[in-house]
Amino acid sequence: MKNFYSNFDFQSDQLFEALTSDEKKLVYEAMEPLIIKKGSLLFYEGGVPTGIFQIKKGKAKKFKRGFSGTEQIFYIYANGDVLGYHALFGEERYQDSCEALEDMEVNFITKDVFFRLLQDISVLQQTFIKNIGHEFGVLANIIAVLAQKNQNSRLAINLLILENRLQKQPKEYNGIDLTREDLANIIGTSPESLGRSLKQFKDEGIIEIDKRVIYIKNRNLIFQLLNIAETPNYGF
Repeated sequence: MKNFYSNFDFQSDQLFEALTSDEKKLVYEAMEPLIIKKGSLLFYEGGVPTGIFQIKKGKAKKFKRGFSGTEQIFYIYANGDVLGYHALFGEERYQDSCEALEDMEVNFITKDVFFRLLQDISVLQQTFIKNIGHEFGVLANIIAVLAQKNQNSRLAINLLILENRLQKQPKEYNGIDLTREDLANIIGTSPESLGRSLKQFKDEGIIEIDKRVIYIKNRNLIFQLLNIAETPNYGF
């Protein structure tokens, strides 16, 4: 299922992998450690970008508010992910917001230092530009799912995506731990309607639920629901 997951993964945790040891040293020496409290914004829609973030520990949600004030969550960032650089490259204000879902440890690189690193390390600039193109495709896939799939399919797809992404956490994986409101805002429905789908999935043996934490119990049933085979060649 590698291609399936890559269709929905920004892969920003791999941005520094192509660097040499000396180049990585330059990057990490430029980082400033920060603590971001749960509920705090790393950046907000309309804000002026001041640098980039790398998540050391924790998770955050990337979202945009609609005209009614409802959030549409497009992505859940996890450990190792780098974020906040799109607005810097575009020389524009942030087009969305990012909020800590729990207390987080992050590394921060200021705008001026980041651009200096891009000048000094040519492969870094190439990698970031290439990844922006990949992320555009990921967002297109996410929008296609929201527009074309029914609620149960959207839920099934996002449970697979979230399980895969949250396993990046340094501690032992402990299930998909999100509020029902956030999960509803990921799949584009109301918490009440989400609750009915979760109950159906639980009754059918697809998932287990412990308080608010969700565990996938039977992936084969999810693949049957989505009418796909468990194969690395699958993609949308």
